[in-house]
Amino acid sequence: MPEVACLEDCPLRAVEAGACAAPKAGCVEHLRIGFFTEVYRPVVNGVVASVDGLAAGLRECGNEVYCFAPRMPGAERSDGAVFRMPSLPLPARTPYRLTLPLVSRRNVNTVIKRLSLIHVHSPFITGWMGLRYARRYGMPVVYTYHTQLEAYAHYVPFEANATRYAASQLTRTFGNLVDAVIVPTAAMSDHLRELGVLTRIDIVPSGIDIEFYGAGRRSDELRTRLGARPGERLVLFVSRLAIEKNLDVVLRAMASANDPTLRLAIAGDGPARGDLEELARSLGISRRVAFLGEVAREQLPDLYASADAFVFPSTSETQGLVQAEALAAGSLVIAADTPQNRDVLGGVGILCEVDVAAFAAALRAIPLEPDPATAERSRVAAGRFAIADQVKRTLEIYWSLVEGGRISDSA
Repeated sequence: MPEVACLEDCPLRAVEAGACAAPKAGCVEHLRIGFFTEVYRPVVNGVVASVDGLAAGLRECGNEVYCFAPRMPGAERSDGAVFRMPSLPLPARTPYRLTLPLVSRRNVNTVIKRLSLIHVHSPFITGWMGLRYARRYGMPVVYTYHTQLEAYAHYVPFEANATRYAASQLTRTFGNLVDAVIVPTAAMSDHLRELGVLTRIDIVPSGIDIEFYGAGRRSDELRTRLGARPGERLVLFVSRLAIEKNLDVVLRAMASANDPTLRLAIAGDGPARGDLEELARSLGISRRVAFLGEVAREQLPDLYASADAFVFPSTSETQGLVQAEALAAGSLVIAADTPQNRDVLGGVGILCEVDVAAFAAALRAIPLEPDPATAERSRVAAGRFAIADQVKRTLEIYWSLVEGGRISDSA
C-alpha cells in the first residue's frame, strides 16, 4: 500500500494514529471499487446492512464506491452511485429478484472500465458478472461470503440433500475463481476450507455503528408499549422472519418456561410471520408476544437497550450483525451454540443448544433487574465490530491485490 498523507478528519486515524489505510479526497491515493450484490435496498437484511456500512466507510475515507444491484419495486431507477439492473420476480414468497445481467455500454465505459477492483457480494448472477468484468479488464476481484447457501435449501423446490450439495459446489467453485475471499468469522473460514475453497481467505468482521447502537437508552414507556409491566422481563428478537432463523424454538421455549413474567418482542417481517403468529396462538402465548413488523433503524438502539435480553436462535448465519448491535447496546445475548455465534460473542452472553428445554432454561434465568457489569462486558465485546476497523482491514486486502497483482488468473 502506498505511503499517504491522511487528512485530519479521516475516521481511520482513530484506529491507528498516523497510518491511513484509506486516503481521503485530497490524499495521494484512493481506490475506485465496484460492488456487485444480488440484494439491495429497499430489502432490509444483514447483507444489505453490511454492504451499505462498508460502502459508506470506504467513501468517507475518500474512495469511490459504485454499487451494481437489481432493480426492485420501491427503489429508484438510479441512486447516485447505485446502478440498477433489470430484474424479474422469483416464483416464491420473497422480496429477492432474478437479476438480468445487463449493464449499459455507457456505464461499462464510464464506470466499470475505470475501477481499481471489483468486490462481489454473491456467487449468483451479479457475482459472476463482477468476475467476468474483472477478468475482462484485468482487475482483482474480492468476494465476501455473506451466506451459508446450504442452510437455505428449503427455498428451492428440489430434493433437499441434492440442493445442499449443489450449493456447496457453487460456493467452492466460485470461491476458487476469485482472488480473495472475505469471511466475517473464523468459523466461516474453517467452513470454506472444509468445502474445498483453496483461495486466500481473510477474516474481517462486518462492522456496525457502535456509537449509534451504544446510544440506546432503557425506556419504561417503550417497555410498557411492548407489554412489559413492572416486575416483568422483556426478551427481544430482531431479524427477518424465516424458517431458518429458528424462532419457533423460542416461541416453544416461552410456552415451556411457563413464566408469566416473560414477554417477547419480535422486530422484523418475512415469509414465516403468519406461521409464527399462528404458532404463538396455538401455544397460548400470543398475549405475551408482540410482532412489531419492520422497525426503523432509528428505533433499534432504544429497543435493544430496553430489553432484558436479546435472543438469537439462528444457526444459519455467517456472523449475525444483530448480535453485534445488541452487544453495542449493552444487551445480554442468548444465542444458539454455533461456532460463528461463539466467535461473535467472544466469551460473553449465553450459548444454548438449539432445543426448547435449553432456551426455556435460559429465559427463566434472565435477571429481573439490569446488571451493569453484564452491559459493560457486552459493550466491550462489541468493540471488535467497529466499521473503521472493517474498512481498514478491507483496504489492506484491496491494496495487496491492486499492488501485488491477481492471485488467481483463471475464470
